[in-house]
Formats: sequence, C-alpha cells, structure tokens
Amino acid sequence: MIKLKTLAVLLAGAAALTSQAQAADTELNLYTARHYQTDENLYTDFTAKTGIKINRIEGKEEELLERIRNEGANSPADIFITVDAARLAAADQYGLFATVDSPTLKAAIPAHLRTDRWFAYSTRARVIVYNKLDVKAEQVRNYEDLAKPALKGKVCTRSGSHAYNLSLGAALIQHLGAARTEEWAKGLVANFARAPKGGDTDQIKAVGAGECGVALVNSYYLARMLKSSKPEDRKAMERIGIIWPNQGSFGTHINISGGGMLKTAPHKQAAVKFLEYLASMEAQDYFANGNNEWPVVAGVKLSNRGLEAMGGSFKADTLPVGKLAESVVEAQRIYDRAGFR
Repeated sequence: MIKLKTLAVLLAGAAALTSQAQAADTELNLYTARHYQTDENLYTDFTAKTGIKINRIEGKEEELLERIRNEGANSPADIFITVDAARLAAADQYGLFATVDSPTLKAAIPAHLRTDRWFAYSTRARVIVYNKLDVKAEQVRNYEDLAKPALKGKVCTRSGSHAYNLSLGAALIQHLGAARTEEWAKGLVANFARAPKGGDTDQIKAVGAGECGVALVNSYYLARMLKSSKPEDRKAMERIGIIWPNQGSFGTHINISGGGMLKTAPHKQAAVKFLEYLASMEAQDYFANGNNEWPVVAGVKLSNRGLEAMGGSFKADTLPVGKLAESVVEAQRIYDRAGFR
C-alpha cells in the first residue's frame, strides 16, 4: 500500500506539473530583433485573442543568438524572430530551432517561404532605384546590369556584409552560379560611386541628391520615403525611378521577416499558437498595412499608399528560403574577394 505521506508527495508533484502546464498556456517568452512600433499591435491582439501574456526581450540579432546559446537548456526563450533568411539560417545552423509540424502554417505560408523549423511571415523586395536625370530605366532592368561598365561611378549600396546584400548574393549564386556571381560582384565594386556606407534610406537620399545614379534598396525603406510628409523626402522621390529587377528571368529577390520555436522552449504550446497567429489575416494586415512589408498569406487586402505607390504587383523570386540559406557563407567569401565590404 502507498503510505499517506508518499501519496501526499505524489499528489503535490502532480499538482506542480498541472500548474506548470497551465503556465505554459498563459505566457510566452519572445526574443525579437524586430524593433517596430506596429508590432505592439501584434502582441496586444495575440494576448487579447488567446489570454497568453508575451514577455519580450529585444536586441540585435547577434546579441540575442549569443544569449540563447549561452543560456543553453535553461534558456527561457520560446520564440526567436528576426529579419532576413541569412540570420534565421544562422540560428538554424546553431541547432536552436525545433521542428514544428503545423497544418495551419503549411496551409497559410507558401512552401518556398518556410522550412520545417522556421517560417517567413512578411517579405521586402530588394529593388533598384535610379536617378531619372542620370540613368535610363533600360540600363538597370536586372541585378546583373549593375556590374556593366556603362554604370561606372554611379552605383551606391550599403555594406556587402549586411544580411540584405548577403541574401541577394546567395540568391544570385543559386541562379547564376558562383563564378558568374563573383564576376558580378567585381563589376559592382568597380562601378561604386563611393565606398559602401549607411543604410538603405541613405542610399535612396543619395540617389535623389544625384550623389549616386543608382542603388540597391529594400522596399520597406522605399515605402517609408514615399509616405513621408517631409518636403526634402518628397523632393528626392520626384527624381527617383523604381525598378523591379529580373522580371524577365527569376524575379525580384525578396528578404524575409520570420521566426521559429526554440528546441528548449519552456512554453511549446503557446509558442506554436503564436507562430500560427503570425500567419493569421489579422497579423498579416499589421505587417502589410502597419509596417510596409508584403504579406506572405494570400488574400490580405493592401491599404498602404507607400507600397501601392511603388507600382502594383511584381514577379518575386520563388527560390526556397532554405535553399537560399545554403549559399550565404559562400556569398560572403565572394564579396570579400571582390572587395565588397
């Protein structure tokens, strides 16, 4: 027979397990490298719908990844979210993400925008902008055109080590091969109007000011400029033309924003609920209309004059994000050899 004292211990243990299970359904620990005010609406709406409280830690991607690795099995993190496939791939290569088998996510997110462990929830296009007084649209229809001698002294971009440019390089390796991508990188460097510096907004302003004839920029920043009420921004945008590159071949390269559940997540049920929520129509609306990102789920109605001002639909590259991630390290090596830093 089980003694009363032993029974009491067993019952106490069962109660503790029940309490922990209940806690798993009422809170979520989110580590995020996204720093957007509109994301507050996402968190508030998720909590209102599910009753799950979000405890948020914000930081730079590298800092958060290092923190998760240092915390190891004791990490309180349930979800890691960041921008760009290269960064999500880095987390995956560290073995941080758990496999998530969710029919909801598989149904909502196109196959090329997800893996078994991490998922894209929004996209930004890597577009070409040009100064209408200095460059003709026909000169910059494709990414490959940026390396042609006709644009010598006209090209501006941010650092080659930035994730946005590394992802583009990785995509070009997949489509064109490593040799042609390295040739392209060398031609790009030879055409620089100045050494890479600043962010994408700086590139847009430099093109508008005539410092550069053409630049590679992220559509997210372009949409913000198009919506700006500042007279200087409006004046700059009047001089700028926008190109969706490679519409006749593999399509315009896209960056992603996404995330996944960590293997050590203490609140796995809540984590899956949150990942599924990010693919809901409500969340997708926040990404698109609140933060100038393209939704990944079909059927979301755009009501964003910045995105609309860029000119309607375009052919996006459908290279699988998992495949893209395979070439990021090689892209960095190619850029280093080409002097794209």
